[in-house]
Amino acid sequence: MRDAVRTARPADRAAIEEIVQAAYEPWVRTIGVRPSPLDADYGVLISRGLVFVSGVGELTGVIVLVPEPDVLVIENVAVRPDRQGEGIGRALLEFAESQARGSGRTAVRLYTHAAMASNVALYERLGYVVTHRQPLDVGHLVHMRKDIDEK
Repeated sequence: MRDAVRTARPADRAAIEEIVQAAYEPWVRTIGVRPSPLDADYGVLISRGLVFVSGVGELTGVIVLVPEPDVLVIENVAVRPDRQGEGIGRALLEFAESQARGSGRTAVRLYTHAAMASNVALYERLGYVVTHRQPLDVGHLVHMRKDIDEK
């Protein structure tokens, strides 16, 4: 059974920051810069109702969702490294799609660093398509989108 996803509470902040740190820190050497989720202000994001978590007792995953007029932006999705491969990330992405659908949005979008090739491949397997690439000082971001159907 998959863990339910719920809105993060202020008391979750430390666990959220630990998950994000553990999930993104290994990528620093690969991409040559700190991924932006490592420097996000989770206190502010939580207070704005943009952070959602999975896990019962111990949190297992985090997703940050930012609404735009027609799409829901997935700012960050992270899973505890020792729980990766269990479908938690996919469940969080499905949650994002459900949230988008429920708010009348027609798509979800996200971006990731091109050097995070395994993430790009995962998103493509899940139906995301590359919309454009954004040059950075170190590499580039891959912007992706998934149109969602009403259910």
